[in-house]
Formats: sequence, C-alpha cells, structure tokens
Amino acid sequence: MTEPLVPIPVRIDIDTVAPHFSRALAHLDNAMVRELDAVGFESRLRELVRLRASQLNGCSYCVELHSGDALTAGDTPQRINAVAVWRESPLFTARDRAALALTESITRTSETHVPDADWDEAAAVFSTEELGALVALIVTINAWNTVGVSTHAWVG
Repeated sequence: MTEPLVPIPVRIDIDTVAPHFSRALAHLDNAMVRELDAVGFESRLRELVRLRASQLNGCSYCVELHSGDALTAGDTPQRINAVAVWRESPLFTARDRAALALTESITRTSETHVPDADWDEAAAVFSTEELGALVALIVTINAWNTVGVSTHAWVG
C-alpha cells in the first residue's frame, strides 16, 4: 500500500496578490529568453542551469518543471539525474561544467562572492555575449526560485 502524499499548502498566491510584480517577473523571464536566443544558447544547457539552481534553492516545483523541460529539450535521464553531482560525473562537457559552476557561484553569491576562478572558467568557453545571457538566466531562475520557495505559490 502506498502512503498518501503530504500536501504543501500555498502561503499566498503571488500571481493574485501581487499581479504587477508577477507580470514584471514574467517580463524578466521573456527578456532573458530573448538574450539566450540571440546568442544561440543551447536549450539543453538552459534547462540544466535552471535545474541546478532550483536544486540548490530547494524549489520543488522548479526541480520537477525543469527536469521535464530538460527531457523535452533532448537531454538524457542520466544527465538530468547527475546534475546534483555534476562535479563527480563524466557526463558533462567543459561548457556544461563552466555553466554549472557559475550557476552555483551566483546562486550562492552571499557565500561565494562569485570567485574569479568560476568566472574565468566560464569566460574560457563562453563569449562575452553568451556570458551576459548566462548571467541573465541564472539571476532569473533564482528570482523564480525565491518566489516559489518563500510563498509556495506553485506547488508540484
């Protein structure tokens, strides 16, 4: 017999109680996607970055969402499952690793202050324009995660 799932109650529906903010966050997301599209940033890596930040931030809804989006983007279940331990996995390219390292540094800014080593690793494999788009991606997913974790607005 399967145990019943534990419901996570919504604290506030941010889309209803702060609709201007919610729309602004959606506009930020759209702007970020335009930046990524403009530089041809690969969709599989976009989703791995979103997934890793969401794991670090503990956003259950976003982890579930971006795991599925990564599959849809053509990534493999093995790589998706290994994102949490990417440093110990041979499944990731130098470009993946640089993006994931920068994701972790920016997501944990208060702890890391984004060290030069992480930035330099990313700068070695991404153009300046790609780096700008990557920063936009990381900042945006962290904003979504912060809203989701703090309000439980979107439960899985």
